[in-house]
Amino acid sequence: MAVEGSDSLLSPKGVNYEVAALMSMKNKMNDELHVLNGWDINSVDPCTWNMVGCSVEGYVISLEMASAGLSGTLSSGIGNLSHLRTLLLQNNQLSGPIPAEIGKLSELQTLDLSSNQFVGEIPSSLGLLSQLSYLKLSKNNLSGQIPPLVANLTGLSFLDLSFNNLSGPTPKILAKGYRSRILYTSYVEQDCEFDIGHLKRFTFRELQIATGNFSQKNILGQGGFGIVYKGCLTNKMLVAVKRLKDPNYTGEMQFQTEVEMIGLAVHRNLLRLYGFCMTPDERLLVYPYMPNGSVADRLRDTCREKPSLDWNRRMRVAVGAARGLLYLHEQCNPKIIHRDVKAANILLDESFEAVVGDFGLAKLLDQRDSHVTTAVRGTVGHIAPEYLSTGQSSEKTDVFGFGILLLELITGQKALDAGNGQVQKGMILDWVKTLFEEKRLEVLVDRDLRGCFDPVELEMAVELSLQCTQSLPSLRPKMSEVLKILEGLVGQSAQGEESQGGSNLYEERTCSFSQNYSDVHEEPSFVIEAIELSGPR
Repeated sequence: MAVEGSDSLLSPKGVNYEVAALMSMKNKMNDELHVLNGWDINSVDPCTWNMVGCSVEGYVISLEMASAGLSGTLSSGIGNLSHLRTLLLQNNQLSGPIPAEIGKLSELQTLDLSSNQFVGEIPSSLGLLSQLSYLKLSKNNLSGQIPPLVANLTGLSFLDLSFNNLSGPTPKILAKGYRSRILYTSYVEQDCEFDIGHLKRFTFRELQIATGNFSQKNILGQGGFGIVYKGCLTNKMLVAVKRLKDPNYTGEMQFQTEVEMIGLAVHRNLLRLYGFCMTPDERLLVYPYMPNGSVADRLRDTCREKPSLDWNRRMRVAVGAARGLLYLHEQCNPKIIHRDVKAANILLDESFEAVVGDFGLAKLLDQRDSHVTTAVRGTVGHIAPEYLSTGQSSEKTDVFGFGILLLELITGQKALDAGNGQVQKGMILDWVKTLFEEKRLEVLVDRDLRGCFDPVELEMAVELSLQCTQSLPSLRPKMSEVLKILEGLVGQSAQGEESQGGSNLYEERTCSFSQNYSDVHEEPSFVIEAIELSGPR
């Protein structure tokens, strides 16, 4: 546990309050699958326990206990986890009332108690959770009315109370979108259903037809998460269909919950989820088709006379990717950590606007390995050292990946070489630091740019990448700070372009290294081979 905040977690007798709260939960539950065996009253640090997630300060911020075979009741002691943001208990066999003490969790953002056997009324105290954005209580035996305080939660993006035994008048629901089914014995008085984020549920047959039976000629790419196919729906809309590997990792309810949470993240620089498909043997996600592929595709596009990503466009790609990651980290609720930021996961729309793809998938596919603290997904060379060694990820893990992405944009993935062809992955950043100190950064620049780049922007971008890739997470900037620097960098370019009378003069300025370019790149190149990691190490 981090030293910061540890004092406030201990009672005068040295008992960790959060350990005590978690043990009160364990004592009220029946654990037939022994998933709580590692929960120990004598422990001073619950952060390594199965299904428990902590902040960098050592506070418990998530309990992801879905589909764990738990029965019994939910202890009122849960109200003492004062920093809890995510509570997932769906698809268990928990019974008894929902403890009113959950209303004390002022930082709670996501609460899913669906598909259990909870009885009694919905606690009015849930209406005190001002940070709550996702509330799912469906498929229980809850009765009584919907509390007005809960109906008045304006910050909710998703509310599902369906398949309970609720009664009485239905208050006006102020949530941005909700599903509510009010039952009087078998008579359905109200049946309101809105698909959050307009997610469409496809049949497997629909996607089979759209992709030509998942034909090899329609493969757009493949990686640790699965294979992506180009598809054409019956309405002629082009889509990308991601067929996930290992479809049996979790139950259907858990998959749908996670997909709905990912669907809540909507931003111009995030790849929008169009729909999904679930069968007993298949899990598929459907996205809009990105006509310009990925940044990695474009950086390898050497068949044209001019690169499709010139220097100016590369810097704008960096800005767009930073905006998308900033939304995931600081504006999305609940927060999402990408865990595999790299050029192959930054897509380009028809206007070459950067769109961050595959966000949320690492978490989606790691549910079955939640007890393995060293379950790592990502690509060697892009993974922060603390994530690779411990499996613990944070926003700063993505910041590290973004720093490597900046280097990919600068180098085109071809020029990362110290001159002897023997550079190892762990030495790359040391070499970049050396070039930065020696003011020889032009050696790094993608030779496909033919010397057309801005030396001031190059220096700023490399310096930023080095800040982002520092070994200690605490020393790396936040994405909001990264974006501020990049927007200033690109803004200066735009002003310079305008003051010099147009794009032709700007191109002339950025090509200032052209005359010496052949001398700079006499050294042999070294291609980094990406190694994808998927699941526990």
